[in-house]
Formats: sequence, structure tokens, C-alpha cells
Amino acid sequence: MKKVIATTNAPAAIGPYSQAIEYNGMVYASGQIPVNPATGEVESDNIEGQAEQSLKNVGAILKEAGLDYSNVIKTTCFLADIADFAKFNEVYSRYFKEEAPARSCVAVKDLPKGVLCEVEVIAGR
Repeated sequence: MKKVIATTNAPAAIGPYSQAIEYNGMVYASGQIPVNPATGEVESDNIEGQAEQSLKNVGAILKEAGLDYSNVIKTTCFLADIADFAKFNEVYSRYFKEEAPARSCVAVKDLPKGVLCEVEVIAGR
């Protein structure tokens, strides 16, 4: 059975999609951009600050689903500039320490709101 996961502690969906869907014990979270859910604004102009906020938003969705970062089995990370890869990894590694999930990380032409990164995750119970 499909269950919608939603929290006010992560940015609201800005289109026709859910923050996350749980199905058969798996949670599929939509990509999280670095919008502070309290203000609705992107508050950092650098990759470190934006990666931090994106991953906090991921954490809020995981928490709403009763999970945490240790439950994540796959991430997909989108960067506006692949030159930010090392700096992004510095922040990312603070959230995924041991038994890091499988991951894809790609540079893309543009991201919503002109942000520098976006992170989506798949997690399991």
C-alpha cells in the first residue's frame, strides 16, 4: 500500500508531487533543495551551506517516516557545478558516516530556484 509522507519541517512541494512516498517498506523521497522550511528562502550562497540545508531537509523527511540517515540505501545528488564535488562531499560525509549508501552524483545544467545542489534518497525499513 502506498503512503504519502509529508512534514512542515522540510520545504513543501512546489509542484504536483509528494515530499516522499512509502511503498512496501521503502521510502522514496523527492529531491530536496536548500530551502529553509521556516522562511521559504535559500539562505546560503555557497555549496557548503546549501548542501547542509538540503541534507537537513532530507533528514526531516526521514524523521517523519520514522527513519534516519542510517536507513538510506541510495542517494542521487545533483550539482550545478561539478567543481563543487569535493566541497559537497565534505558536508555529505558528515551525514553518511559508516556504511554509506550507494550514490550517483551528477552535474546538471540548472536546478530549481537557481540552487547549487539537490539531494534525493531512497530508504528502507
